[in-house]
Amino acid sequence: MNKEKIGKKLAELRGNKSREEVARDIGISLSAWQMYENGQRIPRDEIKIKIASYFNKSVEEIFYS
Repeated sequence: MNKEKIGKKLAELRGNKSREEVARDIGISLSAWQMYENGQRIPRDEIKIKIASYFNKSVEEIFYS
């Protein structure tokens, strides 16, 4: 899956929560979350796991489907 598609999916999952809230809850910087959501970067595997857990999804659902 390409970075833009992942970014769009992350933005959809975030819903009405602020980027700051999601980044803080996952334990990453706001700038990292923004880069993921803007399709500039793909998170490392351990961060993918934290994101999937936070949104109660599988890593595959978010990053590989």
